[in-house]
Amino acid sequence: MPAQSSQVAASPPRVGSQYAQLSRRVKQAGLLDRRRGAYGTRIGVIGVLLAATWTVFAIVGPSWWQLCTAAVLAVLFTQVGFLGHDAGHRQIFRSRRANDVTGLLHANLLIGLSFGWWIDKHNRHHANPNTEGADPDIVVAPLAFTDDQARPLRGVRAAVVRWQGYLFLPLLTLEALSLYLNSVVAVFGRRVKRHRTERLLLGVHAALYLSAVFLVLAPLQGVVFILVHQALFGVYLGSAFAPNHKGMPILPAGHTLDFFHRQVLTSRNVRGNPIVDATLGGLNYQIEHHLFPSMPRPNLRRAQVVVRDFCREHGVEYCETTLWRSWREVLRHLDTVGGAARPV
Repeated sequence: MPAQSSQVAASPPRVGSQYAQLSRRVKQAGLLDRRRGAYGTRIGVIGVLLAATWTVFAIVGPSWWQLCTAAVLAVLFTQVGFLGHDAGHRQIFRSRRANDVTGLLHANLLIGLSFGWWIDKHNRHHANPNTEGADPDIVVAPLAFTDDQARPLRGVRAAVVRWQGYLFLPLLTLEALSLYLNSVVAVFGRRVKRHRTERLLLGVHAALYLSAVFLVLAPLQGVVFILVHQALFGVYLGSAFAPNHKGMPILPAGHTLDFFHRQVLTSRNVRGNPIVDATLGGLNYQIEHHLFPSMPRPNLRRAQVVVRDFCREHGVEYCETTLWRSWREVLRHLDTVGGAARPV
């Protein structure tokens, strides 16, 4: 498999297109300018909190109260993941190398996920969101996201899909495990550009993480700590990404939608405020993020006004809803698709 690009990107739009008009407005407003100060503060705060939490973990010692520490670490791991995501999109620095180093440290070293594997997967998603045969995010076993995926299923897989609207949240507890397995397969299978570096960083993360857990906790406590931490990490991470596209229109292979319409019509925004923005890592501004992947996260809220007004001017549907309603739409879509699976 050829080495992938080191930055997340999407196919460029035509000059003179609606996207080009919108892009000019966004650039004139300075919304693509780097926000190094804001990112420096965010990285520093999360780094201090992560170090403080591990320090508390060591001080508390072998206690079942450490399950509270596991929950805190699940939140911080996800926040670190958001920073790796931003580095992958080249939002933090203009230099590709600086973003790559930041991404490798945050993804591989701090939370144990392959930065290179994620970029390859995320590249394909950004280029063709919700597109059959092209978006890896709508081909996720054991779930089905279209009737065509659900109808041929038989046996246990069909049973899972029929109940997937109810099983979706419980299945997210396995999301972190899935990401780890895919990372290991990609790195040790040399499917990433810097496979030696990534392999080393993943190994260091695993050694430090497992050593910390089992040197401080009794064996049973350590196992339960890891299960709780990784399950909550998976739920939080999956919950931040699921509302963005699930339940939105799925495009057939070979569609002719241009870049602008493809990105807007397949994405859903979650109405934001400072708490929601921080909790979801800015991914609640999914439309703006898909239109301008390299836009720094702190600028997305201001960009929303520009993009929403532009869509209104051109009669393009702009989907924005509350967090709770977005989840209702996601689960309703999964339940509807599940009905197409053969009854057991």
